[in-house]
Amino acid sequence: MFMSLPHSYGSHLKFSEFAIDTEMADSTDSSNNLRSGIIDFTAGSLGGVAVVYVGQPLDTVKVKMQTFPHLYKGMYDCLKQTLRNDGVIRGLYAGTTPAIMANVAENSVLFAAYGYCQKFVCRITGVEVKVTPLQLTQQIFKQYGIQGLFRGLVPTIMREMPGYFFFFGGYEGTRELLAKPGQSKDDIGFLRTMAAGAVGGLVLWTVIFPTDVIKSRVQISNKSQKFLTVGYEIVKKEGVLALYNGLKPTLVRTIPATAALFVVYEYSKKFMHKSFGD
Repeated sequence: MFMSLPHSYGSHLKFSEFAIDTEMADSTDSSNNLRSGIIDFTAGSLGGVAVVYVGQPLDTVKVKMQTFPHLYKGMYDCLKQTLRNDGVIRGLYAGTTPAIMANVAENSVLFAAYGYCQKFVCRITGVEVKVTPLQLTQQIFKQYGIQGLFRGLVPTIMREMPGYFFFFGGYEGTRELLAKPGQSKDDIGFLRTMAAGAVGGLVLWTVIFPTDVIKSRVQISNKSQKFLTVGYEIVKKEGVLALYNGLKPTLVRTIPATAALFVVYEYSKKFMHKSFGD
């Protein structure tokens, strides 16, 4: 003989099953989000390494032209002098180690945050030198203390915040434009991804370059100077165009560098998602 269960008990069972299903779904979503975050973090790191090795020579030229504009007639003169005086490794690739460390740290966090921001937006919209780096650090710390390592922080923040808006805006906008009707921007292919990355880099540096020049001057200055004061002095003594010293090698460098960055990021991310069954 079977006893019938009270209606309230049956309702309680259904509610419990629903709660368990919801909890399991939330747990699965959290696991997937964590895995995607780790993949974006790793892909960003690999992209950071790629962008340094591709763009470091012209980045060295850019910094030299920004900080010592009176020493060089132009990009080619700076490149020629650097090669003649210091060679490839000690000249054009000077500072590669700290550049890799900085780019890996920056791009890993940047692209992890980029991935999470994309998911958040989709959810709410319902749409899918000759000294070693260690010696240089020791010299800065010994001479200026811990503050010396953070010289130029304010102009860097002022450069990065609007800069990445244009960086990712240019990249994503170009991907949308290059996608064929009915095609996902994630499937536009290798060359179009490179082109979109290059556009993102060109837009970024064209917009933020004056800020980058001021940042470089602040960093090599022996005095504690304010960002706007340094900018005013550059314009007053050297003219407005001085804020664009080194722009040409920067734009030439950014085309292959950011193209490599986004290709390595996108394709390593796809590879890892497929490998981990996502």
